[in-house]
Amino acid sequence: MATTLRPEELVDNSVVDAEGRKIGRVGTVYLSDESREPEWVTVRTGLFGQKESFVPLQGAHVESDGVHVVVSKHQVSDAPRADTDSDLSGEESAQLYRHYNLPTPRSAMPEESTREQEAGAAAGTMGERGPTEQAGMPTTTETSEDESMVRSEERLRAGTENVETGRVRLRKYVVTEEQQMTVPVTHEEVRIEREPITEADRGTTHDIGEEEQEVTLHREEARVTKENVPVEKVRLGKETVTEEETVAGEVRKEKFDIEEEGGRRGKPGQT
Repeated sequence: MATTLRPEELVDNSVVDAEGRKIGRVGTVYLSDESREPEWVTVRTGLFGQKESFVPLQGAHVESDGVHVVVSKHQVSDAPRADTDSDLSGEESAQLYRHYNLPTPRSAMPEESTREQEAGAAAGTMGERGPTEQAGMPTTTETSEDESMVRSEERLRAGTENVETGRVRLRKYVVTEEQQMTVPVTHEEVRIEREPITEADRGTTHDIGEEEQEVTLHREEARVTKENVPVEKVRLGKETVTEEETVAGEVRKEKFDIEEEGGRRGKPGQT
């Protein structure tokens, strides 16, 4: 790989192929047995993400939009299936590297090929052994008390990201409704008023004949007018609500197992 990749920057990151197309998100990171650096990642592909495919990290690098790999999305979709619940065997790694047309590292070679190379190397050094290092004779290796093994385990790291959940638009529209109001109105009516005859009236001569008297009547009529009156002001606002959400994920961890000569096995006091 061109640069050293760290597992924590790979997990849940996007994977982009050599043509810039997004393949999916990283599910699991597999480390090399020799260098202990990331060698493979799994990405969910297929309909609804039901298939989990292995993607090699040879030549990969991380950018702002995700992990860029040197293989294509089509190659990842057609990659051979492998068990994602256990470590990759040498045969599975070699088969995947052949599928992606990438050089196979020594750690990914099948066990048979590795044993043949080791046997050839051993045969080439047989003639150089001294009398005390004959073939088939066990050799004794002294182990320093300071030598130790490191046990590692995966731990979940949770974070947050802002995602768009929806948009809200405020608009106003016009509706027509009927209103009724009671308005007091007045009108004039004619009534006859009778008055008693006075002495002055009796002393005046009145001719008998036709006579008319006209009175003009008035009434009020209701009139309706309309005016625009502001009644309310509304604006959109946002508020942040904090709530707790539980996340879960599978993690792997290493354990120690002690095997003594004679077939006895045991476990350390603390794993």
